[in-house]
Amino acid sequence: MTLRSAAPDSFDALPNPRGGAVRSAELALAEALLAFEQHRESTSALLRASHALREAGWLSAQRFADALVRLSPLAEGDPADADSARPVFGAALHDFRAALERHNLRELSCSPTLFNHYHALCAHLSEHTPGSAVAFEDLALSARPVPPVSLHNQSADQLAHLRARYERALLPVLRSQPDSSGAALAFTNAALDELDAVFTELTGPDPYDFWRLAKACAKALRVSGRATGDADARRFYARCNLTLADHAHGIERAPRSLVRATLALLWRDYALFGAAAEDADQVEVLHDYGLTVDWHVAGTQASEMLWEAGAVQAQAVSATRSTLTRELGVLTVNSHAYEDFLQTADASISALTEHARAADQPEKADPSEALQAGDAAYRLGAAACALGLGHVALVADALGLAWRRRAHAGVSTPAVRAHVIVGAPAASTLEQAAEALRAMLHKVAAGVAPTGSNAALVALTRSIEQGGA
Repeated sequence: MTLRSAAPDSFDALPNPRGGAVRSAELALAEALLAFEQHRESTSALLRASHALREAGWLSAQRFADALVRLSPLAEGDPADADSARPVFGAALHDFRAALERHNLRELSCSPTLFNHYHALCAHLSEHTPGSAVAFEDLALSARPVPPVSLHNQSADQLAHLRARYERALLPVLRSQPDSSGAALAFTNAALDELDAVFTELTGPDPYDFWRLAKACAKALRVSGRATGDADARRFYARCNLTLADHAHGIERAPRSLVRATLALLWRDYALFGAAAEDADQVEVLHDYGLTVDWHVAGTQASEMLWEAGAVQAQAVSATRSTLTRELGVLTVNSHAYEDFLQTADASISALTEHARAADQPEKADPSEALQAGDAAYRLGAAACALGLGHVALVADALGLAWRRRAHAGVSTPAVRAHVIVGAPAASTLEQAAEALRAMLHKVAAGVAPTGSNAALVALTRSIEQGGA
């Protein structure tokens, strides 16, 4: 069961008291908000915030800041434009500043509150700049590679039968209301059960089969209570119906836009609130796509409120006692969290380097070792994310995904291999990425801010999205 913060002043997820802070961005946003309230120019301050967030590798947050930069002249300019843009801009700036000070990178990527603001900002921009339409996954999956996903071959009769069942169950789900009760709720739940059953029958042997991803997403929506009455859920179920029609016409790959949207929807609540033991299947799917979550233990609303109060207090203490922090370029990190990260990183990078060297010997290929290497990369990525090292986290997660692809290619049966679209990433790509991560971590250990490793990320992305080169 997914937890949500019960504190009345909370945003979307719990704050991260040991997370790194981009103080220059926080100060710039405070300056921009004050300037906005005093009807002065805020664009220069917002530009400074955007540059600092880019340097820290907080790419989703940088994308949000860039939208504020683009809209700021309209919110502060001609009254005809400012009257409509000003409330949208002011609310977005206020909540973005609050979210940034919570130091939770997953929240900055997956917060529905932030995305609603981002969508509103871009809607105003689209009136002046065509092509500014955005989707949730644009923010949530910013700069992340996403592998191609298959629609495995099935008989036309079977697909026609399954689509008929799907369409019969779809209509009551699309018409459902979030506050339904009694007979209406039971009817909707029966329809959702039928959709889940169709997803199960559609799922093929490829780990990167679209219906496996859709099934995990549908389960996550039901666990979170968002399966009915939620616009994103309705859109997901409706688009799956269209994809089922494409499947029946022999299309072999799921649309990339749908894959990204489904993946982001699956990740959303787990990224914000963590996962419990019963969510293990969905988390396993997320790992196959390069995404990680935190695990939580069962708690009450009262205990969660107490934790959040303690987190705020810890942040206040850290901010006032400079001996508890270290500076890594624009990032200010908690000293104890920094030391813990270095220990985790050292073990992970050693394991990754050894696995990469062994991968260059096909006769010794072991899928279980590839999975272990992927897990080591994910541990590193999750630790970097918690500390605020956005560039490190992005490369580590991409490397974890590449290892996952290699593991699945190694264990595939002939029936599965017939449907696998992308082969295993080359050992040289894995080794180069591990070395790039090692270089980044050496900088962190020396107290120097790591810059983004574009070459490693580009190579990993190519191997994941286009082939095994």
